[in-house]
Amino acid sequence: MAIADPAGAARGTPVLATARLRLRPRGVEDAEALFPSLSDADLMTWWSHAPHVHVTQTRAGFARSDPDWRCWAITLAEDDRAIGYVAVGEKRQRNVSEIGYLLARPHWGRGIAEEAIGAVIDHLFRAEGQRRVFADTDPDNVYSRRLLGRLGFRLEGVLRAEWETHIGIRDTALYGLLKEDWTCRPRPA
Repeated sequence: MAIADPAGAARGTPVLATARLRLRPRGVEDAEALFPSLSDADLMTWWSHAPHVHVTQTRAGFARSDPDWRCWAITLAEDDRAIGYVAVGEKRQRNVSEIGYLLARPHWGRGIAEEAIGAVIDHLFRAEGQRRVFADTDPDNVYSRRLLGRLGFRLEGVLRAEWETHIGIRDTALYGLLKEDWTCRPRPA
C-alpha cells in the first residue's frame, strides 16, 4: 500500500519493509532524531553543506518540499524512531533517479545501510520500472564508495571540481546501477 509523501513526489513514498527495517516517509517530526547525525562534523565531511548547528535547521530542511525528491526514514522494525534516511530524486528524466543516504553512527557496521538502500533500489526497479539509479559521492568518501560497490554500483567517472562545499572545491565520483544489473540480485528479506 502506497502512502503519499508529504513533499508531494509524483510517485509517492510507500512504506517498505525488510527483515529488520521499516522504511516510511520521512517527516519534519524526524528532525530531532536525525539532528545528531546532521550536526556531526565528521559524518557531514563529505556532504555538500556544513553540519547543522541547531535542530531548527534540520526541521526547516525537512519541511522544504521538492516535487522531484522523496525520502524514506529508516527505522528498526520494532521502533519507529528514524535512524537515517534514503532519498531519491528524479533529476534527469523519467525512470532515472539519483539516490542519497545517511545512517546514524551507532548503527554503522551492521549492514543496515545496505539493507535499507537495497530495499529502496528493489522498489525503484521492480515496482516502478526505473531503468537506472545513480549516486554521486566524494572520491575520498571511502565508506560510501564501498557501500555502493557492495550494492552492485559501478564507478562510471569522476567529475573534477564539481562541487563547492563547506570543505572547499571537490570532485565527485559517479556510480551507476542498471535495472538489468539488479535483477540478478536476490530480493531483500
